[in-house]
Amino acid sequence: MRVAIVFFAPKNRNKLLDIVKALAAGIESKGHRVDIVDGDHDVNTKLTIYQYIVVCTCATTTFGGKISDRVGPFLSNAGIITGKRSSAFLMKGGMRIGKTLSTLMKVMEHEGMYLKYSEILSISSEAEAIGKRLHID
Repeated sequence: MRVAIVFFAPKNRNKLLDIVKALAAGIESKGHRVDIVDGDHDVNTKLTIYQYIVVCTCATTTFGGKISDRVGPFLSNAGIITGKRSSAFLMKGGMRIGKTLSTLMKVMEHEGMYLKYSEILSISSEAEAIGKRLHID
């Protein structure tokens, strides 16, 4: 199965990229093909060909509740993603992290994505373990 991991890194780019790579390694260990998409730079990427989409980001403010302004426009221009199974991951940081995760999930659901799993990640080993147990099929 083809999986896209789309990440948005308004801050702590290297730490989020490590988490995304670990998550990809965990998913690939189950035999899936994973492509990592930088949502901040690859603005014209179409996600129509993927069966499963993972969105990762972090809070843009210390007090939480806000994500990158690029997430919504990227997903709305990413092709046909309505009904696609997906997961939302947020890098731990700041306060009110649950509200921030809720904001990300609302943006994804607004685009018609079917959320199967969401989690707050803090280290790459945790991300790899979650990638290995994600139910993508």
